[in-house]
Amino acid sequence: MDSQSQTTSLQRLQNVEKRVVRVLELAGGVMDELANPTGPRKEFINNHCREFMQKIKDIQMTLRDEIKSACEYRPFEKCDYSSRISNEICCKKLEYVLSQLDEMKQTIDEYHDTP
Repeated sequence: MDSQSQTTSLQRLQNVEKRVVRVLELAGGVMDELANPTGPRKEFINNHCREFMQKIKDIQMTLRDEIKSACEYRPFEKCDYSSRISNEICCKKLEYVLSQLDEMKQTIDEYHDTP
């Protein structure tokens, strides 16, 4: 993911944040309207609910796309670091095993040399 695509991704996520704020404002507006002592205005509630549902769908689609994009991003796909470290660890383990075998051989030799 290059710098430009990171920027656009951040911009899309900032837009999602703005839409979430708008969704909360819409929900608050509907709650206020429902609490209106003269009774709720049906057209007002319908418009707010319609916009609310559309914003929720937009947020869901954008987040799904961003998650999918993030899952496809593999910055170290061609890097051999993992295999090199794995080999290095194996070499260290092998060196340790060899040193243990040497010590065992010494112990066996000492045992056979004692009368």
